[in-house]
Amino acid sequence: MTHAANPIPSFATAEDYLSMLELAPTPLIPIHLQADSPSILCKCEFMNPSGSTKDRIATFILTKAWREGVVRRGDLVAEVSSGSTSIAMAMVCAHLGLKFIAIMPEGVSRERILMIQGFGGEVRFTEKSLGMQGANNACQELAASTKVFLPRQFQNTDNAQAHRQSTAAEIARWVKAHAPASVNTIAFTSGVGTGGTMVGLYHGLRDHGFNVLPFAVRPVASGKNILCEDCFSSLEQCSFSSRIPGVLDGMSQIYRPKEIEHLQEIEVSDELAMSTTRALIRKGFPVGPSSGLNVAAALQVAGTLGENTWLVTILCDRMERYFSTELFTHWR
Repeated sequence: MTHAANPIPSFATAEDYLSMLELAPTPLIPIHLQADSPSILCKCEFMNPSGSTKDRIATFILTKAWREGVVRRGDLVAEVSSGSTSIAMAMVCAHLGLKFIAIMPEGVSRERILMIQGFGGEVRFTEKSLGMQGANNACQELAASTKVFLPRQFQNTDNAQAHRQSTAAEIARWVKAHAPASVNTIAFTSGVGTGGTMVGLYHGLRDHGFNVLPFAVRPVASGKNILCEDCFSSLEQCSFSSRIPGVLDGMSQIYRPKEIEHLQEIEVSDELAMSTTRALIRKGFPVGPSSGLNVAAALQVAGTLGENTWLVTILCDRMERYFSTELFTHWR
């Protein structure tokens, strides 16, 4: 007996791949860490394909470059990143047939290196003592001698635009669908690295008619004696704390605090950020330290908000890239 053919569609053209890269919305889930703690709306960005919110900027920047003819199959892309941005860029480059080089200081976790290499990317290391600035210098030297597309995550305004058009829009639609009509303000907490999430959410939520209360979160060292090789300070020397990767001071050219109305800057101890991360994992949310930082900050400010304000934060990335770091090695 024969059956009528029902062929599976093939991805034959670049446009097919570009369409496939459109990211599905990630869930916005209310989380209680303890029975007496407030509910925090958490955007589960760790559920993006490569496991982080950086999938949004990698997809937006590279597909835009492709559609505008800036890059074509076989071209080279290079980015300075010791973490999730490189992983996300490697994934999108794999879809589009682009070559990718991640440039980073020596000493990053093995998991992150393997993820980049698994997507076919190359990892080039710079001297550990020079930190991220040394990696940035090496990237500029590469660009001076080789035809290469540089996404430039710390200065490319498309970084923020990606979150303005997608992350913020998804949050706004969810709140409009679930909140009482009296809710007219969205507050959110976010650590600042490249500044893309902070700037994109601020403008994007305003685009959808909400008042916005942004909280920029700074991790501060708790003084706990942790072995240096388990920390990130040697790699990301401009970090506020050596224990929370990706939250940096002074590298962003996108984040301009004076241009963000009602911005408040708050501090959270890195020890509290780490313990909150572990509490989230125990609740079934497989996240990394920056997620714990954001949630700890949200819990800190929740009681200060008015009844017409809903509070949101971002669960930034998945835990598997931290298995060999302090998050797990010092967990008893």
